[in-house]
Amino acid sequence: MRAAVYHAPGDIRVEEVPKPELESPTDAIVRVTHTAVCGSDLWFYRGQSDRESPSRVGHEPMGVVEAVGDAVRSVEPGDRVFAPFVVSCGQCEFCRKGLHTSCVDGDSWSGENGGAQGEYVRAPHADGTLVRMPDRYADDEDVLRSILPLTDVMGTGHHAAVSAGVEAGSTCVVVGDGAVGLCGVAAARRLGAERIVAAGHHEDRLEMAEAMGATDTVSARGEDAIEEIRDLTNGGANHVLECVGAASSMETAVEVARPGGTVGYVGVPHGLDGGLDLYDFFGKNVSLAGGVAPVRAYADDLLADVLQGTLDPSPVFTKTVDLDGVPEGYAAMDEREAVKVLVEVDA
Repeated sequence: MRAAVYHAPGDIRVEEVPKPELESPTDAIVRVTHTAVCGSDLWFYRGQSDRESPSRVGHEPMGVVEAVGDAVRSVEPGDRVFAPFVVSCGQCEFCRKGLHTSCVDGDSWSGENGGAQGEYVRAPHADGTLVRMPDRYADDEDVLRSILPLTDVMGTGHHAAVSAGVEAGSTCVVVGDGAVGLCGVAAARRLGAERIVAAGHHEDRLEMAEAMGATDTVSARGEDAIEEIRDLTNGGANHVLECVGAASSMETAVEVARPGGTVGYVGVPHGLDGGLDLYDFFGKNVSLAGGVAPVRAYADDLLADVLQGTLDPSPVFTKTVDLDGVPEGYAAMDEREAVKVLVEVDA
């Protein structure tokens, strides 16, 4: 089969690799039809995080079940499914708590599991990981495009909103205008927020944020952004979604939080080598909650909203490529020519 393989910073190649096979009674093999390039993929692409070379990449698979092990009960060959960005058993202490990303037997999609930016993946713990879609939507490309972000960015943006305590009538601030930040806006609207301020640096993305539910946008930087957000929110917001992971974005988040408020953070931490200054959190009694998003815990509820037409995160896909175009997709996201890249796989 063909799959995208990381060789070095800036060097992604689509190559022939071994097709994964069933290894356990709880496994399923999924023929990937749709996947994506994630903002978190850019950290190793830019050489800002370590990664084994060569290694298969991708963690947002959607496709059709091709084969299942004898113990699999929730899906069968021919079912259309999608999967969160990590594998989880669904039965351990942490999965039962809704913390699937801490599964005691969790796994990734790379390596011998196939790499989700490829033609096939092996899904260990298929019953705990795969989310089956109703048959009537199996060939509806518009619906599939709306569901694909549930593998990662929509669930992650939702985790930021939940962690920040957003509820009906809330005023909240979303820091970051990437795919996760835009999904955070959609999540805050879904939870009933009355005022949603989206802060970022790209006017086209902030226009997307407005279309996805933001009531106000801020494109200024540094102290100017903080001052503008405080003016818009009468001194700050009780609920702040930090969707970048950089030191500067975390500093902005705490600065625009009202005393006693909560910052829900989901950005993969980078640039925090010197540590996070907790004084402002301490002095303002601001809570910090969040972390890596347990997407599987939210998948069923979010899927229901997509299928009934009340949630559509598909606008985050601003570029579409085929499997051979994955390297081009990485370059486009690296150069900020695309918010998020959809990969249509022709297996």
